[in-house]
Amino acid sequence: MALDPKVMDFVSENHKAVLSTFRRDGATQMSIVSTGPYKDGVAFSSTEDRAKLRNLECDPRCSLLVSKDNWWGYVVLEGRAQIISSKTATPDELRDAMRDVYRAAAGKEHPDWDEYDEAMVKENRATVVVIPDKVYGTAL
Repeated sequence: MALDPKVMDFVSENHKAVLSTFRRDGATQMSIVSTGPYKDGVAFSSTEDRAKLRNLECDPRCSLLVSKDNWWGYVVLEGRAQIISSKTATPDELRDAMRDVYRAAAGKEHPDWDEYDEAMVKENRATVVVIPDKVYGTAL
């Protein structure tokens, strides 16, 4: 489902988030991430060796709470993660996704895209897009 305009506005202005994934034993694993809107969801980047990415590869179900800086307004997206990585995308597709997510999360252009691209490859980063099935929160 496409993001509701209210949700899109909120996640465009607020970038602090908490991601919940499931470990193999069913326990919840939580991570703090910086996010931004991307296509039909909200995205962030992660190195491929992080627990959150390994968990999402095994079970793409997740929840993402995006909050105002003061924590008094938030939106939760419950759904599934789409992983864009060196395993699932061409180098150009991955580069473009990483750049788009940087722009969305940082709210600006990177001062040196070549340097950024090189760092993303060296760090073995992937983009994770949370595509919501359900959205709720106090900011709606």
